[in-house]
This record gives sequence, C-alpha cells and structure tokens, in this order.
Amino acid sequence: MNIKKILPFAIAIIVFVLASIIYFHPVLKGEKLNQSDITQFRGMVKDINDFRAENNTEPYWTGSSFSGMPAYPISTYYPNDFVRSLDQFLRFLPRPADYTFLYFLSFFALMMALKVNWRLAIFGALGFGFSTYLIIIFGAGHNAKAHAIAYMPLVLAGIIWVFKRKYVLGFIVTGLAMALEVYANHIQMTYYLGFCILILGIVEFINALKEKSLPAFIRKAAVILAAIVLGIGANAPRLMAMKQYSEVSTRGKSELTITPNGTKKEATKGLDKAYITEYSYAKLETFNLFIPRFMGGGTVEKLSENSNFHQFIEEKAGKKVADDYSQQVFTYWGDQPIIEAPAYIGAVIFFLFFLGFFIVKGRLKQWLVAATVFSIILSWGRNFEIVTNFFIDYVPLYNKFRAVSSIQVIAELCVPILGVLALKAFFSTKISSKEKEEALKKAVITFGGLILTGFVFAHLFGTFEGLRDAQQYNEIPGFLDAVIADRKGLLLMDTLRSLVLVIISGGILWMFLKGKLKQNFAILALLGFVIFDLISVDKKYVNEDDFKPARKIEKPFIASEADKLINQDKSHYRVANFAVNPINDGSTSYFHNSIGGYHAAKMMRYQELFEYQIAKNNMQVLNMLNTKYFIFADDKGSLQAQQNPDANGNAWFVNKIIPVATANDEIKALDSLQTKKEVVIRQEDFEKIKIDTSFPKDSLATIKLLKYSLNELTYQANINNEQFAVFSEIYYKNGWNAYIDGKLTPHYRVNYVLRGLKVPAGNYKIEFKFEPKVIQQGKIISLSSYGLLFLITIGWCFYDEKKKRKV
Repeated sequence: MNIKKILPFAIAIIVFVLASIIYFHPVLKGEKLNQSDITQFRGMVKDINDFRAENNTEPYWTGSSFSGMPAYPISTYYPNDFVRSLDQFLRFLPRPADYTFLYFLSFFALMMALKVNWRLAIFGALGFGFSTYLIIIFGAGHNAKAHAIAYMPLVLAGIIWVFKRKYVLGFIVTGLAMALEVYANHIQMTYYLGFCILILGIVEFINALKEKSLPAFIRKAAVILAAIVLGIGANAPRLMAMKQYSEVSTRGKSELTITPNGTKKEATKGLDKAYITEYSYAKLETFNLFIPRFMGGGTVEKLSENSNFHQFIEEKAGKKVADDYSQQVFTYWGDQPIIEAPAYIGAVIFFLFFLGFFIVKGRLKQWLVAATVFSIILSWGRNFEIVTNFFIDYVPLYNKFRAVSSIQVIAELCVPILGVLALKAFFSTKISSKEKEEALKKAVITFGGLILTGFVFAHLFGTFEGLRDAQQYNEIPGFLDAVIADRKGLLLMDTLRSLVLVIISGGILWMFLKGKLKQNFAILALLGFVIFDLISVDKKYVNEDDFKPARKIEKPFIASEADKLINQDKSHYRVANFAVNPINDGSTSYFHNSIGGYHAAKMMRYQELFEYQIAKNNMQVLNMLNTKYFIFADDKGSLQAQQNPDANGNAWFVNKIIPVATANDEIKALDSLQTKKEVVIRQEDFEKIKIDTSFPKDSLATIKLLKYSLNELTYQANINNEQFAVFSEIYYKNGWNAYIDGKLTPHYRVNYVLRGLKVPAGNYKIEFKFEPKVIQQGKIISLSSYGLLFLITIGWCFYDEKKKRKV
C-alpha cells in the first residue's frame, strides 16, 4: 500500500468527521436534533414500527393515518435492499452529523474525479457541506432531502470519470451512487439532479460535434446510461411501488371537475399550479444567495436591544416586554409563505464562482454556469411564469413536485464546484500571472458591483413590507416603520459583510499572486473565511439549542387524559382530533387510528373526501369511517374525548345501492347519503356485481371483525339472503385482495373511498389481505440489476487486464 497516496484520503475523512461532530456536538452527549417534520413522522410511523417488532416482517400498509394508506411513502423496508447496508455503512455518525459527513465525502469524491488537489478538495467539500440551505433543512426535518442531496456529487463523480475515459471506475461509481441516490427516497431532488446531468450531457454533446468525436461520446453516454439504469433498477421495488401509488395520490390526476362549492374546476394532470409555485423565489430575493439577510433572513429573526423594534416597544411597554417580543420578529419581507432561513451559498464561495467565470476555460465552466443560471431562473416560479408554465405543462414529471424554489439545489452544488476549479486554475503554473490578475480584478469588481446593485435595487424596487405586516404591525402607529427600519438595517449590515468578505478573499489571492503568501497558507486563510462566513450564518438557524435529550425526541408525544380514556377501548375504531388540523397532524396517529395524518402525498380521493365532505362536518361520512371518538379542546384548552354512538362500525350490510356515472356524482352523492343503509358505487362496477339496486335487509344478518392487523383483516358473516357489505377500510386496488372462505372474490370501491363486497347467503369467513404484487415483481428486477452491475464490472476488469497482458 502506498501510504503517501492513502494519507490525503485519511486526512480528509478525519477532517470531515471532526467538522460534522464539532458542528453538531450535542450528539456526543446522546442528544438529538428536534425536527418538526420528524416529530410528526414518528407519529405516522409508530404502528408500522410496532408491527415490524412484533412480526419481524413488513406490513406495506399503515392503519393509523388517513384511515389507512400504503406505507410506501412513509416507511418501508424492501426486499433485496442491499444498498441500504452500504448507506448505513457510510452514515456511521449520529444524525444529523451523518448526513453532513456524507455532504463532505461525496463532494470530495467529485473533486477527485475532477483531479483537484486534495487540499482544495477538502476546502470545496466544507464549503459545500456548510452551505446554509443544506444545514437548515435539518431543522425542519427534511432528512430525505438532505440524504438525496448528499449523494448528488457522488453520482456526478462517476459520470465525470466516465467522460474522462475511466470507464470501469466511472461505471461502478455511477451505478452504486445512483442506487444510493434513489434509495434516499426524495424523488424531487433526484429529478433535479437529472436536469444537472442533462445539461452536462448537452455541453459534452455539443463539444463532441465540434471535435467530430460523436462515436466516443455515444460510447460514454451508453456507459453512463447503463450504470444509471442499473442503479435505478436496484431500487425497483421502491420505485415501482411508489409509481403505482403516485397515480392515486395527490401527485396524480383527479377525476373531479368541480370544486367543493360546486363550481367548475380546472383540469390538471398533476399538482395545481398555485400549489406548485407557492414557494417561488422573487427575482430580487435571489440576492440572498450571497447576502444572507437581504430580505430579512428567515420568517422570524431575533433582534438586539439596539434595534428600532426593541427601542420602540421599550418606550411603549418597558424593557422586559421588548426583550420578549424581540425574540421573534417578522423580519422577512419576501413573498414566500414561510422560510426557515435564506438559502445562503456564501459570499466567499460565490466570489470564487465569479473568479471561475473569468479564469476557468472549457466545457466544465459552460456546464456549471448554465446549470446555475437554469436553476435560479426556474426557482423564480410564478415570478417568471413564461418559463415556469412551459415546464409545468410540457416537461415530464415537473408538475408532480411543489416548492419550485428548491431547484436551487443545483446552484448549491454547481457554485462551489466552479469555485474550487477557480482556485485550481489560480494556483496553476499553466496560467500567467497577468491573466490571473486580470481575472481577479474582474471578479472583485463584477461581484462587488453585483452586491451593491442588489442593495440599490432593494431600495429602488423593494417595499420592505412583509406578508404578515397587516396583521402583526399595523395596529400601533409607528410600529411598522420601526420594523421596516430594522429590515433596511439588516440589509445594510449584511451587504457590508459580504463586501468585506469579497475584498478580504480577493486580497488573500492578490497576496499569493505577489508572492507575499504561500499557496497552503492562502488556502487555509480562504478556508477560514469560508467557515466563518457560512457557520456564522448557519448557527443563527440550527445550533445546540435545537437539541433535546434522546428520550424526548424518540417519544415526542405524551398521552393526554383524553388519549388514555380512548385507549381503554380495545376494539378497532378511528379517532378524529379536531383540537388540531386533522389533515396536517401526526400526533394523533401516535396513539390511535386517526382519520387524519401528516404527509404531503396522501391518497387523492381521501384528500378530496376531507375537502368536499369532512370539512363541511358531514357526520354521515365520519360515521362511515368508523369515527368512534372525537377529541376537542374545551374553553380552558384542555383536551376532551367524546364518544360517537352513531359510528357505523367495522362493516355493515346495506339494502340500497346507488350507481352513479362519474366521480362528481360519487362525491356529491355523499352530501345526503344515509351511509348505514345506502351505498354509492360507479356504474361500471355495479354492472359487474350482478345485484339489484334495492333488496330487503336481513334483520338477522351479522358481520363482525374477528382479527385486525395492518395487512390482514378477518370478518365473520352470517346471513340468510345475499347481501352487500360495506367495510370501513380504504379501497386500494393495487394490493388488497378479498377472500370468502379462502376463495378470491372481487371487491369494489364504494362511497368514494371504502370497500364493498357482495356476500352470498351462508356462514362465511371473509378475509382482506394486503398482497402487493409490485413488491415481488420489483424484487426480481432489483436482483437482476445488482447482478448485472457487478458482473459487468468484474468482466470489464478481466477484459482490461487481458488487454494489458497482450500489450
């Protein structure tokens, strides 16, 4: 083993481990980061975890949220998920230090592919990993997003190696990295990575045309495509299950053409445009990529005693009140509904990006600049509708994702890459000192001028007024003026901060150029300012105050007296918690089977059931969902439980079937449906059942739930005449099968979301089993993908070795 070759990698890993642990040092005491989304997730996933622990198998279904839904988008362990073991090996640090370490390690690998000196590679990795957006998403609990972003540079590293003709290394790295990327399970981030790869491919293709080397490009593209396909194929069960589910989720197409109030609804093939673009960057807001509090920072910020806000309140109500109110001031004056923090990439890193624009030559610069501009333009969303609408209407899958501002992750990745390549070129002896000096001057003047332009534009075109000002600060004369003065102060302070950092960074490089500073010291000095620049901003939003003892994080919810009272009932039923917003709440799912839940990709029909019926307090619909208990807050804020004696139960027989033609008719029929006696069904399904629309109800007929499990339910039915049974369980055709005395029997969607089954006269055992074929189908594909990935690699290695021996 060559120690000299291994040592830089060992140093890099040690630096990355220390940097991750030092920033998130409370993990050394066993504390965990308090993440709002993860807290809700723990409520959603509890029944799945309990099932795993008791049965040592996967349920693939959850019953505690939204009256039941596939577990795929929440938490599922898939068969042959070997990449999961690799991921766990790489993420050996406590969370979230593990993801930060992945940021660093993955970016370092990309730098190695680009043949960057290991010192500069460490510099770039730390600059990338401490980017504010990549840190603040931990505070919100967007772990899957962080996970996917962390593997993006590794995927690009493999692709770069292929383009540099290191086919075997590039093939295996691209394949494994793509497998890891998809495993991270944030399809939106992976989708955006696809744009980045596509832009790189276009640049390489144009270059191949110019150099008349198209056959070589095609070979490289084929290797990359094969590796990507196999990496994706390794995740076949996950992707196929999610693809199947997405068609009936809120990411799919609605059948309804009317709104809840009956007016005509705009037809869409994906998410609503207003929903997709709700989080759009204003053009002016883009300046906060290198001026952190250009638009006031996060939605709320803490202001000092010297602030106009504090002094104004102190004059009116005293220092104590001013201290309290100054802890959370609505300083953000952009038009996004809420932001945790600015997506600050860094003044120093962005300065180096501009230096790269003037000093780096060739295709890599073209790719990185084009991808950065592309991501910024698309992040404007509704503020640049001509482009955004084109992508929503015509680019495949673009309308499946919301929060278009998050496409800036491409810039988060490309800006530091070009910044490091700029330093590589600046420290290279192949470029003349005169050329370096000219590039440095242009970078300082251009970027410094851009910072000043942002400051001037803010005052010329910005109002400094926020979305919440009318309800927060308009009641007392002068209150809003004080807030606006502070917003302007934050802008001035951070503009000067960015300018100073640019001048210092330019000065360090100038001193190196003039021989007054050695290269290693210049790198260390720049790294010091990058770390200061980023961490001083990061710490405002995610710091040790956000950590709590592990026991409080792992068990985030404490059962109220209402919860305890309800849990005394050991039968199977559901709970509606109207003390919170039930459609945006995971806490109830922690203790009960809830009619609500917390997930962006719930089932479309269930979301519509809420909007069109439950939101209108339709008790018949709540009864058919077997809502046996309600939780509400009394006048004193205490939670109270109330039993619903009219809940329909787990299953019942009806004596009237109402066939309807369309989804509109289905949802409208629920307005007046007597759910205990009547059932609504689509005409095409009714014709398959071969039963009358009306028939006498058997007064002696019984049907009861004998056994309830997440993926299997058993009922006993005893009837004298043929009946139609309705089950208070969510219909999902891609997995649930019905059996009558062991014989597979068709069942149908009724009452818009529930299951219905024709039961012949007699005494029967009825079973519903969740048996998704997609998992087994995907299992075969994933095994084949793993096999091909490694067999091709091994075969290629043997082939190369054989060629070398012949030579």
